[in-house]
Amino acid sequence: MKIFRNAFSHMLNKEIDWDSDALKWTLHTSTYAPNQDTHEFVSSLTNELPTAGGYTAGGLAIASPTRTYTAANSWSVVRANSTAYAVGDVFRPSATNGFLYMVSSAGTSGGAPPTFPTVVGTTVADGTATIECVGSGITVFGCSDPSWSTATFGPCRYAVLANYQTGVAATEPLIGYVDFVTDKTGGGLAFTVQLHTALRALHVFVP
Repeated sequence: MKIFRNAFSHMLNKEIDWDSDALKWTLHTSTYAPNQDTHEFVSSLTNELPTAGGYTAGGLAIASPTRTYTAANSWSVVRANSTAYAVGDVFRPSATNGFLYMVSSAGTSGGAPPTFPTVVGTTVADGTATIECVGSGITVFGCSDPSWSTATFGPCRYAVLANYQTGVAATEPLIGYVDFVTDKTGGGLAFTVQLHTALRALHVFVP
């Protein structure tokens, strides 16, 4: 999921309570053009799907929100040789060094581990992938994959997560969005947005 840049400042300002606020997913057509830097509130959103075909305008409530902190050396995902990695994958070296690494450019890892940098923000090539040192710990804000049952609604391109707690669009912070890359249409079965398996919502790294 791509994060709207201002989401973290709203969290720190206690405007987003992951555990109890009215966080909701909405679906939008390709006519909406997300801007991570300038879109800050629900009032920036356009072209939400109408209520029809199994979708209800106004959003689907987030399910099973969780918050979990893990120190780098205890992170369960370990880098593997000659393995395809996607952007956003997070792992630790098999020989722990107190740091976590995130894939910043997708590719296949090398046949042997690289020399892992230990300065946050430093990148290194790992086979055809590029990885970045991102910190000594991680907090994962998680949730279940959003799903709409018996979906026959028209084409959509984005799923957007926002906080609808205040009831005033101009003060309701945006959190993040998923880009489907191409238009998707409900086919009569459940329409489920499969979030990153290791990143059900978003990561906050500890330097």
